[in-house]
Amino acid sequence: MSFSDAAKAYTLLTCGDGLVSQVPALIVSTAAGLLVSKAGVRGAADKALGRQLSNYPKALGMSAAVMGAIALLPGIPMLPFLALAGGAAWLARKVDRDMKARLAAAASAAAPAANASDAPKDEPIADVLKIDDLKVEVGYALVPLVNAADGNDRLTEQIKALRRQLAAEAGFVMPSVRILDNVQLDSNAYVVRVKEIEAGQGQIFPGLYMAMDPMGGQVQLPGQHMLEPTFGLPATWIDGALRDQAQLRGYTVVDAATVLTTHLTEIIKAHMAELLSHIEVQKLLKELPKEHADLVKEIVPAQISTTGIQRVLQLLLAERVSIRDLGTIVEGVAEVAGTLKNPRDIVEHVRVRLARQICAAHAAPAGHLPIITLSPPWEGSFLEAIVGEGDNRHLAMQPSRLTEFVHAVRDRFEDAARLGEMPVLVTSAQSRPFVRSIIERFRRETPVISQAEIHARVRLKTVGSV
Repeated sequence: MSFSDAAKAYTLLTCGDGLVSQVPALIVSTAAGLLVSKAGVRGAADKALGRQLSNYPKALGMSAAVMGAIALLPGIPMLPFLALAGGAAWLARKVDRDMKARLAAAASAAAPAANASDAPKDEPIADVLKIDDLKVEVGYALVPLVNAADGNDRLTEQIKALRRQLAAEAGFVMPSVRILDNVQLDSNAYVVRVKEIEAGQGQIFPGLYMAMDPMGGQVQLPGQHMLEPTFGLPATWIDGALRDQAQLRGYTVVDAATVLTTHLTEIIKAHMAELLSHIEVQKLLKELPKEHADLVKEIVPAQISTTGIQRVLQLLLAERVSIRDLGTIVEGVAEVAGTLKNPRDIVEHVRVRLARQICAAHAAPAGHLPIITLSPPWEGSFLEAIVGEGDNRHLAMQPSRLTEFVHAVRDRFEDAARLGEMPVLVTSAQSRPFVRSIIERFRRETPVISQAEIHARVRLKTVGSV
């Protein structure tokens, strides 16, 4: 064979045969593609393919371009491929117009709905029933303390620091404080509410400073004289130019935000027991170490309920005893929960377990614990006035004797204050709850401890006797 004949025969037998053999593979691949495209789609394959192609006009346009390019290749029948390319291009254009029309109709239909959703909606009536645990309402002149133009929200930052401090001191996280303006208040007034009930109020003046005499006297500087809102001491609001002069005279000088924060601190400490919710108690018990968590499982609810533990913790907080050492408290509760049911009796036992903590909390800077003792005659009077048994015990003392006791306690503590001491009142373990119930009515901050609560290593300093 000549070279040309041999090349022609070789081309037909190799390339031609190869192309022919690829036709079945192309058909199989196309069928496989159709099956994959139909996966997850209900209905007939031809309808599914038609819906998918009709949703993508760009794919139809690309197919038309490819078929038009194939029609221009030599040896390819031009008319069929040009007809297919034209049909695909027309279909792509039609599908594209239809899709744009549907989108425009959907947008026009959604516009009224969007306008309706933008209309103001009435708040649900159930929102009125929600109660804020802690809330501070301020007049319009105090709004800059919360939303300062320079971003220096001093009051907000101080309240955040206050919550961290109280959490470390009390042993649980205080509820968040909601601050809002109230146009019904005076411009410089504020009101602190606990569970929506007013717990304190006062007036502060942003830009001015409150000066107070540590000895309780009137500040001898020009300004607006009034009472300090937290403790009711004489104070004077002075201009910032007199601040250095006031400090040189030994006066205590604080800004407006600090005055409000100090007042808020004392209110929270006075209502700390109310702020300890059942949910917070459950959270504290769940966060205990494994050893104490197992102990809680043994006594709750077999010997005492979670509500009972909550009541014990609330009674401790009411006397400003920290519950941070919750493990020791749970151990103390577990020791007597099987025999004692009254939370007040359980608290008395737990306080003995917390003796070192209680003494350390009231110790003087010099390291000693100043005390005022209850004299034997008064101890006898209280023990004789306790009537009833078990949970029904109560104090039945004559009103005249109670008045005499109140005056005697007030005189002794005022004498100690003049000496620069802040003592605790020491009684017997039997009479301590009843003595405390009387004193908290006129001297809430005065601590009353029993002789069993005095730690063995504490140095005592007796500053008086009732």
